[in-house]
Parts: sequence; structure tokens; C-alpha cells
Amino acid sequence: MRRRRYWLLLFASELMREAGRLLERGLHPLVCIEGFQLALNVAVDHLVAYQEPLGGDIERLTSVARTSMTGTSADTGDDALASLIVEALQTVKSSEGVDHEDVRMAKRTQGNLHDTRLVDGLVLDAALTLDRLPRRLNAGTVLTLTCPLDQEDTVRETEIEVERAEQWMAFIEANDALLKKKIDAVLATGATAVFSAETIEPSIFHALTDAGCFVLGGLERAGIEDLARASGATMCDHLDDADASMLGAFTSLEIETGEGLDGRRERLCLRFGPQAGLVTLDVGGGDGAAVEETIRGLYDALRSTSLAMKSGQVVRGGGSFHMGASLAVKEAAESQAGRERLAMEAFARALENIPSTLAQNAGVDRLDTLLALRAAHRTGQKTAGIDATGTVSPIQSTWLPADTLHHALEAATETACGLLRVDQVISARGD
Repeated sequence: MRRRRYWLLLFASELMREAGRLLERGLHPLVCIEGFQLALNVAVDHLVAYQEPLGGDIERLTSVARTSMTGTSADTGDDALASLIVEALQTVKSSEGVDHEDVRMAKRTQGNLHDTRLVDGLVLDAALTLDRLPRRLNAGTVLTLTCPLDQEDTVRETEIEVERAEQWMAFIEANDALLKKKIDAVLATGATAVFSAETIEPSIFHALTDAGCFVLGGLERAGIEDLARASGATMCDHLDDADASMLGAFTSLEIETGEGLDGRRERLCLRFGPQAGLVTLDVGGGDGAAVEETIRGLYDALRSTSLAMKSGQVVRGGGSFHMGASLAVKEAAESQAGRERLAMEAFARALENIPSTLAQNAGVDRLDTLLALRAAHRTGQKTAGIDATGTVSPIQSTWLPADTLHHALEAATETACGLLRVDQVISARGD
């Protein structure tokens, strides 16, 4: 997505630069807009004809992820992270399609980027208050609560007068009975792990722990929802409704201890198996701005790859499509007798700015490389593009989602046309 934004801005700015030259030559803004829109239709038609089906080609899908990460902090120079992204999306893919939001991100705060792993479940920061909690469970059931395991607050303020010690003891026993009722209700479900979005009373916490349960309260609502979804549990809003039918299941539970910025850091790693529909990319590295930038790069690659999986269509990169679209627009402009032809030719020149920029980034001569690429396409080498060394050659391992290019073409053209309309209105008013 970041790469899409980059070339969208690059293309839109070049369109406006070309439009400025046309306006200086006396071309009316509305004529320029009409020419740009005609050229856009030709470019989109070329995209539809040029795109290739993804099919079940995992290698090509991995190339989409790797291309998206190239030049970012997530670029490791190999396919390790790209393969993890593809594996994550393949795991959460269902009959209804694939959603990149089903892939969570977590910071491991240890090791380096090559230590990034895929967890078929969730990784949550856990502030554990009791050392007697089980550190590892191989399998079990999950109870997810959205209600507090605590004494219920009264609606009105009340006062109780105690005159004798027996009355005080009776009050304490009644209070303990209420807490025991809550404990028994939880244990009756048979849950191995209990998670709550609210507070848990210390005596209940200790009693459940003594019974062999893993207990954790004060989780965020989103975390509880993820736990319920991944485990197959039903969130319980009232303890009286809790029973065995509301339980979910996990395959393993483990508390991981490491060092964070504030000292000791504990995380809960819950695995639910590949059928859970949720996975987590546990990103290796530190806990500073560098790993945040890496996560952004991974997220962009995740979105690009999921978009390619949804549409099932990809396009060769390296400026190959842009040069082909530029030549198609130039050819279409030949049949235009009006001034719109000038705008269409300007649109074609703006498209060539993308491979020209790629050549510059590769450290080779922009003009020579652009001419070589144009000649290659004119002689029928439709897959020719600019590789990482700046050489014009057939593109085999650089792929982009077709929808990304489609949206970027439309957005850049719409932006340029919108600014031209503003210029036309201001000129008409004489401001």
C-alpha cells in the first residue's frame, strides 16, 4: 500500500506538471480534463488486457509480498518474511475469502528480524500478579467473561450496624458465600483457562488458581473478542449463564518471559490451531521506532498480498505496465482530431515517469534506459521492465496486485482533474 501511495503521488504530480505546460500553451482546463479521462480509459483497458491470473501460484504470491516490502525496513533481502505473510493469509483464508485484518501483529522485543515467527493464535501482553499460575498448559478449554468476578456494587448506599461479634462473623460468612458461589459457577463449567475483561477479586483469583485454572483479568474488550473468536467460545455477559456449552478450546498456553524497556516483560502465547481463523505475526527485534517501522512495512505487504488473493489478478512490475500503457495511450491519441489529443499525450508522458524514476533509483542513465525500455515494448517484448540493476529485461519475480494499479490510476487522475476544475473556476471568476 505504501508503494501504491508513492507512485500515485509521483504520477499525480507529473500529471499536474504536464497540465501546467498545456495551460501555458493556451489549452482550456476542461479540454485537458477530457483528454485525461480518455487516456485513463485506455490505460485501464490496457491493464485489464495485461494482467495475469494468480491461480494457486504460491511463488508468485510470495513475490507480491516481497515486492511490497522492497526498500522498507521489512526488507531482509530474502523471502523469509514474505513467505510468513503468505502462510499467514493462507491460514486465515476461508470459503468467504481472505481478510488481512485476521492477521495480528505483536512485538517480540528480542532477537532480530529473522526471529519473526507465525503463531497460529494470539500473543498478548500479560501483567501476571501471581507466580503460582500455570506457566504452560498443553491443551484445555477457555471461558471468556465480560462481567467482573467481584462483589457486585449496590445501586444505593447502605449502612449495616453491627452490635455483636456474631453479627460481624455472619456478615463475613455471607460475603464469603457469595464469592464461593461465583467460584463454584466458574469451576462447574470445567474451564481450564478463565479470561475476563473486568476485574477479578483476589480471593476468587487465588481459589481458581489453587483449583488448577489459569486466570487473567483486566483484558481489553478487543482481546476478549479475539480470544472468544479464535477458541470458539461464547462471551459470557453474566456468570449465571456460564456453562460448558460456552467454552472454547486451545491447543497450548504458555507464558513467555523476556526483557522489555521497563524491565521484566511477560506475554501470553495462546495457540488454537490452523482452524482458528486468527494468527499473529510475532515480529522479532527491539521495542523502538525501528520495529514500529518494520511492522508498518509488514502491514503494507499484508494488505497488498491479500488484495492480490482477493482479485486473483497480478501485474508485472519494474515499470513494465506503465510503459505498455503509455504506448497504448499514445496510439489512441493518434485517432483524436481535437485538442484532447495533447492531454492524452501528456498523460502518456506522465506514465513514463514511473520507469524513468526506477532507472534513476537504480543508478543508471534515465534517458538511455527509458529509450531502451520503449524500444523493447515496441518490438513486442511486453514483459520487459527495469530490474534492480537498472537493466531492461523480462520481469519474472516482481509482481503487483492489479487492483492496486487500477485504484492508483483512477485516484491520481481524479486528483489532477479536481485541481484543474478548481483552476478553471478561479479563472472564470477572474480572481
